[in-house]
Amino acid sequence: MGSPDVAPRRAALLTLGCARNEVDSEELAGRLAGSGWELAEADEADVIVVNTCGFVEQAKKDSIDTVLSASDVAKARGAKVVAVGCMAERYGKELADSLPEADAVLGFDAYPDLAERLGDVLAGHAPISHVPVDRRTLLPIAPVERQAAETVIPGHSWIPRARLQKGPVASLKLASGCDRRCAFCAIPSFRGSFVSRLPDEVLAEAAWLAQDGVRELVLVSENSTSYGKDLPGGTRALAELLPRLAEIPGIDRVRVSYLQPAETRPELLKVIATTPGVAPYFDLSFQHASNAVLRRMRRFGSRPDFVDLCERIRALAPDAGIRSNVIVGFPGETEEDLAELEAFLTEARLDAVGVFGYSDEEGTEAVGYEGKHDAEEVAARVERISSLVDELMAQRAADRIGSEVVVLVETAESDDEDAIGRAAHQAPEVDGECVFSSGEGLVPGTFVRAKVIDSEGADLVVEALGSALGPAPEPAGRG
Repeated sequence: MGSPDVAPRRAALLTLGCARNEVDSEELAGRLAGSGWELAEADEADVIVVNTCGFVEQAKKDSIDTVLSASDVAKARGAKVVAVGCMAERYGKELADSLPEADAVLGFDAYPDLAERLGDVLAGHAPISHVPVDRRTLLPIAPVERQAAETVIPGHSWIPRARLQKGPVASLKLASGCDRRCAFCAIPSFRGSFVSRLPDEVLAEAAWLAQDGVRELVLVSENSTSYGKDLPGGTRALAELLPRLAEIPGIDRVRVSYLQPAETRPELLKVIATTPGVAPYFDLSFQHASNAVLRRMRRFGSRPDFVDLCERIRALAPDAGIRSNVIVGFPGETEEDLAELEAFLTEARLDAVGVFGYSDEEGTEAVGYEGKHDAEEVAARVERISSLVDELMAQRAADRIGSEVVVLVETAESDDEDAIGRAAHQAPEVDGECVFSSGEGLVPGTFVRAKVIDSEGADLVVEALGSALGPAPEPAGRG
């Protein structure tokens, strides 16, 4: 601990990308707070830490723009800027050489000692930028041997996170990395092979989040259906873990993200669809519906397979939410392939769909594929599928008019302002939301029974009927 006469050093964390990155940032913030640092806004910090995203070209651009903006803020008060996260891990010294506005570029291996590294940066001794490696090579090939490895895996250390965004919803990391070899995806090369977090650690962190006022947990990973493949219980582990999470006092809804269709087994379907406290919500990574395109993507499935999966889900839970992402314009995609995707989307009636246009991602197999479409054609296909998706999502929302939903209220400024929340079939940020016809008497962090009286696109307009699960418990003190 520093002298009481010396002001504590202050750090700000800016996070780009997915919910997994948000968890990593909160782990880093917890490490810094535990080492005597104060968390601050960017314009008050001694060091601005930018947790970058390196997934696709636009995400990289956004990360670089954020570093440049942070540098402008830092220069005004003599502060420093440090880049961490996926882009920093993926490019290392190359990024540091091309981005002198960052005073340091740190990979994942620097995370356990981040407080010390930032101290070095403040003292004018920037750490040497790491040389990236394929992080899959740092772990044993056999999944069951990975738990004993000492490789740094962001978001896996069970230390009290410093929550950077308060509220009744929090992401909780199940696992990191991926063993799949999708032809378009570079994530495994810089996130590494798949490693599950131990169930007891997940449960302990969930209980801690509940004490901090969290009522809905969103379980995240690169591939949640692989959870447990490296643990003694095998892939049944997720089906066994979900009911235990739902029983934690204060946690009233548990949501699972990032399911692989080919790995979603009947037992897991049933647990997600029918367990009290677990949202009947299926975030399924279809990516396409043409068998030919899926094979080129190094994925499994077909339109009949995916339609059957949706039908089995709705047989268990007719009102279940199903969302997905699709890629169009993949090399070799024909008009017939695109029509197959359109037919699937029309038949499946998904609640939400993200549409992405293919672009080359360095280091992936698809970079070398023939049959690539030019950028204009890819954009036209994105627009075509997006238009269909918007229409289908609006129809799906309209189908819910007259039904009852349980809504977690997230914002309720005043009686004159819209109160907004989410039903079980709506995940944070990526899906639609519920807009209350009146905000009177609604309190953020409470679950409310509501009737759907209208829809606006993918959003539902709802009328409150009464409390569903009682008031939120008071957050426990933080020691």
